[in-house]
Amino acid sequence: MGALMDLVAGDARQILLAIAVDDWAGFDDRSRFDAHLALGGGLDPTWLDLFAEAILTVPGAGGPTDFIDARHELDGPADEVDRVIERVDSAWIDAVALLPDRQVDAIAGRWVDLVEEELGFLPREEKPWIRQLAGDLVAFARAAQRSQDVLFAWSL
Repeated sequence: MGALMDLVAGDARQILLAIAVDDWAGFDDRSRFDAHLALGGGLDPTWLDLFAEAILTVPGAGGPTDFIDARHELDGPADEVDRVIERVDSAWIDAVALLPDRQVDAIAGRWVDLVEEELGFLPREEKPWIRQLAGDLVAFARAAQRSQDVLFAWSL
């Protein structure tokens, strides 16, 4: 299957049901789910830790905890799917949602630096999508801020 990752905001039971029946397209229906961000392949969950670290290095940004510390594995029906399903702390979502737009470029630049420190040199053409992803994460968090639940579904 390859690396797949999604952040979904809404009612946890509805999210788990959609995952169980492979209704991934349904996550983009705003009448059913508050927000959805398909992170796809090409990165793994540690990249979101590096994103949080990048936020902390930008002066005045404040920031969330490491993403790994903000995730809590679910028990029950999630055990029956082929992805790890974790609940994301609302404090992490709130911290990302509160980032001013004017800081996203600096955060994205620092995120690229941290990814390169971790994985090695990134080709120039890879960097714009990381900038876009930083903005998408902030937009997702803003849409998910008042959601009942935010779940992270992933597999490597």
